[in-house]
Amino acid sequence: MVCAAEKKSIIPAGESIEPAPSHWFDSQFGTLLSIPSTHRDLNKMVPEGNFREDLYYRFSVFPLTLPPLRERQQDISVLAQWFTNKYAQKMGKPITQIPQAVIDNLLNYNWPGNIRELENVIERAVILSSSHILQIPVLKKRAENMIGDDQPVLTLAEMEKAYIIKILEGTGWQISGEQGAASILEMHPNTLRSRMSKLGIRRASTSG
Repeated sequence: MVCAAEKKSIIPAGESIEPAPSHWFDSQFGTLLSIPSTHRDLNKMVPEGNFREDLYYRFSVFPLTLPPLRERQQDISVLAQWFTNKYAQKMGKPITQIPQAVIDNLLNYNWPGNIRELENVIERAVILSSSHILQIPVLKKRAENMIGDDQPVLTLAEMEKAYIIKILEGTGWQISGEQGAASILEMHPNTLRSRMSKLGIRRASTSG
């Protein structure tokens, strides 16, 4: 990795001859354009010994700092619409409307997981949607996810997992068919199997 970042070229497996600079664009060898990204503070990690200093300086030729999603609220509604269209099309669901209340819900959340978290929230909402209108439960900050004594509020993933398990138990763990869980959840059986795999749902699972 260090060598590739410094010389900006790669040698195919099995090759022993390194290309001269004039051959970097030859089809026999590959050129390397590296755009590493991270949400961690590498300037702090390097002196702490948690990131290689030589690799850091090879990668930081032209650093770009992108503000976290919570500081780019103007992008949230655009991204939400894009992810909704993406997963609605993928799952064959005719979702055509995102209510303003849902947009306000997204804008009021601080998104510690940035865009990946937003995408996951939208994907789950599309999966659970039963109409053309996207609905998302009220999102709460981690620090607010406590009710009363020590009883935590379930995350969206935990709620989804518990709900799918409940439906599966009600159908005797039948996934396909008219009486299967996929039909009740209004999704393709293969989509349900994919969600079960992603959420770690197996027949032995009985709780979130």
